Amino acid sequence: MTPIIFGLAMLLLIGAPIGVAFALVVLLNVETFDLWLDSLGSVPYDSVMSFPLLAIPLFLLVGEVMNRGGLAESLTAFCDLLLRRLPARLGHIAIGASALMGAITGSSVATVAAIGGTVGPEMERRGYRRGYIASLVAAAGLLGVLIPPSIPLILYGSIVGVSITELFLATLLPGLVMACVFFATHAMLAKRALVNGRESAASDTGRTLSRGRNNLRTASALFLPFLVLGGIYSGLFTPTEAAAVAALYTLAVTLLQRTLRTNELPGVFSTTARTAAAILTIIAFTAIFNRALVLAQIPQDIASFAISVTDSPLVFLAMVNLVLLLVGMFMETNAAVLLMGPLLAPAADQFGIDPVHFGIILVTNIEIGLLTPPLAANLYVAARTTGASLLEMAPYFGWFLLATLLTLAAITYIPALPLWYRVFF
Repeated sequence: MTPIIFGLAMLLLIGAPIGVAFALVVLLNVETFDLWLDSLGSVPYDSVMSFPLLAIPLFLLVGEVMNRGGLAESLTAFCDLLLRRLPARLGHIAIGASALMGAITGSSVATVAAIGGTVGPEMERRGYRRGYIASLVAAAGLLGVLIPPSIPLILYGSIVGVSITELFLATLLPGLVMACVFFATHAMLAKRALVNGRESAASDTGRTLSRGRNNLRTASALFLPFLVLGGIYSGLFTPTEAAAVAALYTLAVTLLQRTLRTNELPGVFSTTARTAAAILTIIAFTAIFNRALVLAQIPQDIASFAISVTDSPLVFLAMVNLVLLLVGMFMETNAAVLLMGPLLAPAADQFGIDPVHFGIILVTNIEIGLLTPPLAANLYVAARTTGASLLEMAPYFGWFLLATLLTLAAITYIPALPLWYRVFF
């Protein structure tokens, strides 16, 4: 396995396209994986022909329309007024928006794509370095899973037999804690991340809020979260359908308010299609690598080893964290949840660990894999949507990863954090 990982790292370092690197390392090691090439032919297609993934291009479209139609700037200006006394406030806005988008999409990657395309450009105009913007957006995207609805938690609850309602309740407080940790991390790093040491003044949009037309644009932007969240929680539509509603809403509002012209639409759709194609191509070809790991039974072997070496719940949880962090580095989130949940949940039950508590631990661990190379989908999507390189992200990314690990430790060893709701229900 080590030569395979080394080969993958080398391909990425020399600048090979991410998806190509993952697929190529499998094709060059078919004998090591004991694979038949014809068994992998449909994997890329099957991986992207998923209804939840449709939310990614739709929310990219929302972001592009909001940017070109002025809705994102109006919303940013409104938030500026609310947080005008808070230093480096736009970074805090990005974190809060990620939590909100997570409640809309249920997907970490879709959250990163949406926030990177909307708040990211304004952060760059305010003087933030691109590498910092990408690191912040990639990390805050994890709130897309800890703020319900959460697709991985639905998968865990269905395969392990745990109440999905309880899982959603259990994520609320951990999600709030992680958001607060990100706020503190941003406050600590902001001065270093800003080119001039402080956030620049708001754009002209922010200085014209008193005008009636801009107030209307701001109100239109503020209504969007209520429309989407209200539809989801009332059961009117799914998160993916919510993405479609959001796209239609933003198109209708910007066209009616004449902040976006019909002759600009081809450019909007073209930009969205190119960005979405790049992201979905990465997902499609990394699926080949995921399938190879599963067929070689590497995650199963790792899990079996962890279960067999200790009789202490605390040590077991520490080992499970290490195993799941490792698995999350190399496997797609939903696939990892479907694989590791049934393997580890029975062992956790034997140690007396609450299945709801364990579900939050498992999903949080695997989601952190979206920040840890080589798979690190959040990093790659954030880099793509903000125009940053991984080298530009390097000085800042580690701090946000540390923040997530500290939150994971609290979730793991303070059961009252995810199980808070049992005090009231």
